[in-house]
Amino acid sequence: MAEQVAGMLGLVGVLSLLCQWLGWRMRLPAILPLLLCGLLLGPGLGVIHPEQLLGDLLFPLISLGVAIILFEGALTLNFKEIREHGRMVIHLVSVGALVTWAVIALACRYLMGFAWELAILFGALVVVTGPTVIVPMLRSVKPSAKLGSILRWEGIVIDPIGALLAVLVYEYVIATNDPAAHVLQALGLTLLVGLGLGAVSGWLLGLILKRRWLPHYLRNTAVLTLMLGVFVLSNAMEEESGLLTVTVMGIWLANVKDLDISDIIEFKETLTVLMISALFILLAARLNSAAVMALGWGSVGVLLVVLFIARPLSIWICGLGTSLSRNEKWFLSWMAPRGIVAAAVSSLFAIKLQEKGFAGAELIVPLVFVVIIGTVVLQSLTASSWARWLGVQMDAPQGVLIFGASAFSREFARALQNLGFKVLLSDTNWDNIRLARMDNLPVYFGNPASEHAENTLDLTGIGRALVISPYRKLNPLVNFYYQDVFGESKVLGLNNFESGSARMQMSESYRQRLSLFADGISYAKIASQMSRGGKVKSTVLTENFTLTDLQSRYPSGFVPLAWCKEGKLYIATSATELAQSGYELVYLILAEEAGKAETSSETADTGAELA
Repeated sequence: MAEQVAGMLGLVGVLSLLCQWLGWRMRLPAILPLLLCGLLLGPGLGVIHPEQLLGDLLFPLISLGVAIILFEGALTLNFKEIREHGRMVIHLVSVGALVTWAVIALACRYLMGFAWELAILFGALVVVTGPTVIVPMLRSVKPSAKLGSILRWEGIVIDPIGALLAVLVYEYVIATNDPAAHVLQALGLTLLVGLGLGAVSGWLLGLILKRRWLPHYLRNTAVLTLMLGVFVLSNAMEEESGLLTVTVMGIWLANVKDLDISDIIEFKETLTVLMISALFILLAARLNSAAVMALGWGSVGVLLVVLFIARPLSIWICGLGTSLSRNEKWFLSWMAPRGIVAAAVSSLFAIKLQEKGFAGAELIVPLVFVVIIGTVVLQSLTASSWARWLGVQMDAPQGVLIFGASAFSREFARALQNLGFKVLLSDTNWDNIRLARMDNLPVYFGNPASEHAENTLDLTGIGRALVISPYRKLNPLVNFYYQDVFGESKVLGLNNFESGSARMQMSESYRQRLSLFADGISYAKIASQMSRGGKVKSTVLTENFTLTDLQSRYPSGFVPLAWCKEGKLYIATSATELAQSGYELVYLILAEEAGKAETSSETADTGAELA
């Protein structure tokens, strides 16, 4: 029996990895192959029976998994970032969420015949979208920068807010099952414990992290362990208050001033990916085909309301007073796929409600999965065509992601920004990021190929990546990661390896990507030039001032970096052949020439003063 359980769990793990890979390869939300895999192994072939496989451990595992998912989502809810991303995002996660909740609850009540308590709970459960389903769709659809930013930030922010709403509604529902005299008492205690303990534990954990009372190698493990401990303590103090507590705890921690939790978020996301994958297969395998069929045509009606009434109504109400055009609103009206939070939280609450004897609770999970399948499948397959028909897809993006925020990268980024192109600097070195921020350059602190970056990095308007960093082990990872995002020809890097080095062997395909700027140009040579006074400049080349004239001005040479022509950006490589005129050239003046230029300038200034 033990070997069978271990074998089944191993199978789930391998299949979850395969499903994640398929989602990444096909540029679809991973939830889709995970869902299909679970349905095939469970109701389809009857290979996996989660209740038999895990027995009494199933409910605790789902409970702890949901707690981790909600805490990880809450860690991304920074109020400052909400304010920075526009009126439409704020409207969608507040007024829009309430409109969606109300419309779906009414549909569930009158089309499915649910009791009001269950209808209201179901409406709260399917409010959330989430970055894990939105981000892959945006990469394939490629809407305009404004629409991509709105949808991405809505998914990030609505995740913890929607989960918090669902938890509060659930607490109200179970409280109303008690005698009337105990309703306010039970709900009040849940809110008191959840809000109070969540805030206090978030404050204490923030204090521990800010004052560095823990060694760095224990930070991630300690945060996870303490969060789970607070979850268990909260449930012990007041039944069912733990989810509210960890959500509030995560939100509090995300908004502690001057506390960097990027490494914690990345660790939690790695853990969450593992848990989401395995958990979602098990949850889908629990589905009873008879229960899905028992939903009848009412479930189709609820799905149609979600697609064609709730979302459009929410968008058009939230869009009042904004600069969004009619076509942009219609596009947003079709982009609201539901994801893992709805599935996990609904499964947990359904089990709890069935234990408490709520009639109809067994129908919540099948109906949630109908909404998930319907929204993900229909919107994934049609969103690109819809965007093209409405004319809201962006042209070939000209922006640049630069990995490495050294002095050279910052000057290069400023030059590109001055030409009107979007730039984004990423680095794992905080000092470089701090200096870039002081120059008012957009930045991302961390590994741009991480799970955190995948869900939160705003790549709208960016169409290529340049790897200009000294991190030899990380550079290939970033290079190959963004080849899948932008295409092989859109990712270039500098050669940081000594020729003939036995320690650092490169594949031929990767070596071909290391052709940035010119032959023989490496990160070390550029850094040396910058340290000795090299400068990045731009010059418009015309028939009156050609490339030959520029070369005469700098006889010791310069390094072409990029050029702009008719609103398009071109990056120089070792194969570049520059025309004589008709474009604006960005180039690196070598240190010797930069020193001469400064000396000439000082001499001219002195002469002017004497005159």
